[in-house]
Amino acid sequence: MRIKFSLVFFIAIPFLLTAQHFGESKHSMNKNTSNMDVLKYWKTNSPKKAEIYQSALNILSASKEASYSDLLLNEKYLELCSKLELHLLGGPILGEIKEHGISIWLRTSIPSKIQVSLSSENKIFMSETSYTKIENDLSGLLKIDGLTDDTTYSYKVIINDSIEVSDDNYFFKTLPNKDEIKTTRIVFGSCLHRWGLGNSQLFSAIKKRKPSAMLLLGDIAVQDRDNHLGMHRADYLLRDFQTAWSDFACNVPIYASWDDHDYFNNDESGVPNGYIDQDRDNVRQIFKNSWNNPSYGLNDEGIYFKSKIGLCEVVMTDNRYFGSEEKSSFLGKKQMEWLKMQIADCKSPFLILSCGSMWSDFVSNGKDSWGVSDSKGREDIFKLIEDRNISGVLLISGDRHGARGFTIQRESGFEFYEFEVASLGARIGPPKTKPEWTNQLYGIDGTFAFGEFTFKNTTDEKHVDFRLIKEDGNILYKKRLSLNDLTPVE
Repeated sequence: MRIKFSLVFFIAIPFLLTAQHFGESKHSMNKNTSNMDVLKYWKTNSPKKAEIYQSALNILSASKEASYSDLLLNEKYLELCSKLELHLLGGPILGEIKEHGISIWLRTSIPSKIQVSLSSENKIFMSETSYTKIENDLSGLLKIDGLTDDTTYSYKVIINDSIEVSDDNYFFKTLPNKDEIKTTRIVFGSCLHRWGLGNSQLFSAIKKRKPSAMLLLGDIAVQDRDNHLGMHRADYLLRDFQTAWSDFACNVPIYASWDDHDYFNNDESGVPNGYIDQDRDNVRQIFKNSWNNPSYGLNDEGIYFKSKIGLCEVVMTDNRYFGSEEKSSFLGKKQMEWLKMQIADCKSPFLILSCGSMWSDFVSNGKDSWGVSDSKGREDIFKLIEDRNISGVLLISGDRHGARGFTIQRESGFEFYEFEVASLGARIGPPKTKPEWTNQLYGIDGTFAFGEFTFKNTTDEKHVDFRLIKEDGNILYKKRLSLNDLTPVE
C-alpha cells in the first residue's frame, strides 16, 4: 500500500502544479468561470454586496438587450439597494489628471444628481453638479477645474444634495506646475481579465509606487461577450463590485483602451462576421459609459485619444474598432492620419505610444497585430518618427499573455523600445523567451506584474527608468534609457 500511495503521490504533484496558473481551464479562475465565482474568489469582496450583484446579474444576463432600465423595474434589486443603503453601483473612478483639475466618474443605483466636495488645507471646494441617467447606464461625469497644482485633495461624493459617500481612499494629488515639474511616474499593463480586478496585493503594490496615472491597455473587465450588451454591462458591474479595484480607481487616475476580449471576442476586430455596425456601436457606447477617458475617437468612431501627463504625452490607439475597414489597415485611415498628426505635434520630452497588441513581430509571428495586419502602416509611423527626429518615443503593448520587452532594430541603426506588459492577470501565454530572440529585454509569465515608467527631466538628467514590478513589490527587471537613447540617428 505504501508503494502504491507513493506512486500516486509523485504522479499527482506535477499534474497539480500544471493546473495552478490563472486562466488555465483547470484553475478556478478562467474564461469560463461564472461572474459570481469570480466575485467570491477574493475574500476582500463584500458578501452583502454580492447579493445585490446576483440580483443584477440575473436581470442583465437574461437578455442581450438588457440594460439598467431593467434593473430599475425590478423590485428585488431596488429593495436590496435600499436595505444596504447602496447609492453608488460604481466609482468613483478618477480620470484625466491635470495641474488644476481632474475628472471623476460615478455610477449610481438610481438616476441621481451628483456633486463632489473637495478639501485641502481646511479649504472646501464644491464641484459643479451633473446627473446620472438611464441612457448613460446610470453613469455621470464630473469635470473639475480651478484646483491648485501639486496639491493633495480629499473628496466625498454628494448624491441628491443630501447623501454623502466618503472613504479613506478618496484622495488624489494634482500635477505639478508645468514649468517646475521634474519627475513623472506612470504605471501600465493589460490583461487583468475579470479576476485580476480583485487582486488587492497587486493594486496595493501599484499604489505604493505613487504614480500620477495608470494606463490600461485592454482585456480589462469584459470577457468575450460579443453583442450581448447585458453581459457587457454585468462584467463592468462586476469590476466595480470588487473591493481591490474600487479602492484603487478612486485614488489613482485611470486611462483605458480595449483589446479583443473586452471588444467582442478573441482576435476579433472591426465588425466581426455575423454582426452589424449597430452591434459595434452599441459595444462602444457601453465602453464610453463605463470609463473615464479624456475623449473617445472622432465622429463617434473608435475610442482612441491623446492626453498629457506631466513630462509625457500619451497616445492610446484603438486597434479593434476599425480592424476590417480595409484589408491592410490596422487602425483605419482616419485614425492613422490622426495618429501621425499627434506624433508630429508632440511638444513634450517623452511620448508613449500605446497599442492593445504588439508592435513587434517576435511573439506568435505578429499574430493579431501590426506584423500581420498592417506592416506598411507600422513602417510609416516609424519612418515619421525618424524623419522628424522625434525623441523620447516609447512603445507599450499587451495582448500576448505574460510580459516581454524588445528592441526593434532599424536600418539607420536606431532602436525602438517596446515594453509589453500583459501580466496584470498572471496568465500563461506564448513562450516567454526564445533563444533566437537576441534583442529581448525580459520575459515572464504566470506572474502578477505591472510596468512602470519614471521620467526625469532636469538640466543634468533627461532619462526614463522602466521597471517590471511583481505584485509583492519586488522588481523583476529594470532599465534606464537616456533621452539620447530614444533619439533617432540623424
